[in-house]
Amino acid sequence: MARDISIKSAEDIGMARRAGQLAAEVLSMIEPHVVPGVSTETLDRICREHIVNVQGAIPANVGYQGYPKTILTSVNQVVCHGIPSPDKILKKGDIINIDVAVIKDGWFGDTSRMYFVGPPSTLARRLVETTYEAMRAGIRQVRPGATLGDIGHAIQSVAEREHFSVVREYCGHGIGQVYHDKPDVLHYGRPGEGLKLEPGMVFTIEPMLNAGRRDTRQLPDGWTVVTKDRSLSAQWEHMVAVTLEGYEVLTRWPGGTGAYAPV
Repeated sequence: MARDISIKSAEDIGMARRAGQLAAEVLSMIEPHVVPGVSTETLDRICREHIVNVQGAIPANVGYQGYPKTILTSVNQVVCHGIPSPDKILKKGDIINIDVAVIKDGWFGDTSRMYFVGPPSTLARRLVETTYEAMRAGIRQVRPGATLGDIGHAIQSVAEREHFSVVREYCGHGIGQVYHDKPDVLHYGRPGEGLKLEPGMVFTIEPMLNAGRRDTRQLPDGWTVVTKDRSLSAQWEHMVAVTLEGYEVLTRWPGGTGAYAPV
């Protein structure tokens, strides 16, 4: 066993599941508000009020390493870490990732998903759906005895089949009572390589795929990451626990997955 990787008990996983389900519920709640003409600042305010006043939870991102907002809103060519702003108004045809994390009774829940702002372009739809498929392929590798390389390879294979690129600077992570913990979960790799999975491990799988090249750059705000070639980017994220039989997704969406295949 990797001694520096947290192995969680059934009770621990229950606490992580509760936090994860709250985070997933935020993403379900905000969906009707993701429409043309809304600002990302408004989406942030709605999510913050829901987390605090309805869920009785803590917005985990506020103040984290100096981050100023509740959610991260990454639109079109923004890969990740987009900061909500009153000046960023969504328009028809945009794609947006909303990433939310909450703390409930000391446990973190962390998840993100893509939304279409009105009908998307053919390329945008294919990118978003392929990124979801890639996340799903990675999750389906999770079981005792599998490796992190198995997860990364499955994700990379789906992305490259569609001629999309995998962002390599950012990855999934262990999570529980620590927001970003070991292990790092890369979204590319080779089968059989890397950490061997054991029951009780909990981590996120959150691939970012670009329609163009994988290269990224960070904007002067110190947070927002964009594609260097200005191509579209998409991301999905679930929290996953390794179980005796395989895996459990801890951030399942209320009401199911809609048009997306279940994991």
